[in-house]
Amino acid sequence: MDKQELGAFLRSRRERLRPEDVGLPSGPRRRTPGLRREETAVLAHISTEYYVRLEQGRAPRPSGEVLAGIAGALRLTDAESDHLHVLAGTAPTRTRLHRRDVRPSILALIERLPQTAALVVSAAFEVLAWNDLAAALMEDFGGLAPEDRNLARRAFLEPSRPGTRLYGVSDTAEFRHHVVMDLRATLARYPTDPEVAGLVGELRDASPDFARLWERHDVRAAPMLTKTFRHPAVGDVTVDCDSLTLTDRDQRLVLYSAPTGSPDAEALALLGVLGADVSDYQG
Repeated sequence: MDKQELGAFLRSRRERLRPEDVGLPSGPRRRTPGLRREETAVLAHISTEYYVRLEQGRAPRPSGEVLAGIAGALRLTDAESDHLHVLAGTAPTRTRLHRRDVRPSILALIERLPQTAALVVSAAFEVLAWNDLAAALMEDFGGLAPEDRNLARRAFLEPSRPGTRLYGVSDTAEFRHHVVMDLRATLARYPTDPEVAGLVGELRDASPDFARLWERHDVRAAPMLTKTFRHPAVGDVTVDCDSLTLTDRDQRLVLYSAPTGSPDAEALALLGVLGADVSDYQG
């Protein structure tokens, strides 16, 4: 716990707020900017004495519940709330839901990418957006219900035959391990999100392979740099796999491309002409 930095941070956040920002009357002219300490304490449901001691760097470590109350009182953003918990030396109490809305600029970007299959994937592995080449390489996600666009479900629940290769990829086993590790981290970030908890529960109940990997408690996934798709129309296509984190929405932009002039780049170009109708990995 960094008591001095914590106190300074609280003071800076309190002083930026006006009474009307938190539903309080402005009242007579104030000698200092921002909320009064006693007003902040009331909004946070703690004693004024304790809050004063926090700002002065004299209080013991606050609980997660106290910090959550202060974060709400000071109208902290998610990033500011996380920083508050770091300064206090506690784990944040999260009540957020993972985001599924994709930034318009990202939607426009994936449509403009030449000879690159692009997906936007949520923190819970739902495919949220894709371009035409991704549909041709994998499948037409537009023809699926949202729950059927979830790559974690596709990896572990369908098809059910052991050894089946998801979308014909060469590293299905590695991808499944990656999914489990990522979902464990996602559940830690969104412990009260019913969709995340429900997905993990569904996979643990329905897939012995997922349940086995889950019990390993692995939390760090190695990057997947290349991937080979066995496509029914053009055969094997080996692509570079780049995954870029969209930090503002906790999503990933996944890009599949191949070196210019290579046979794999020519296969991608052909898929771009053939379109999504040729991607058929059923059964």
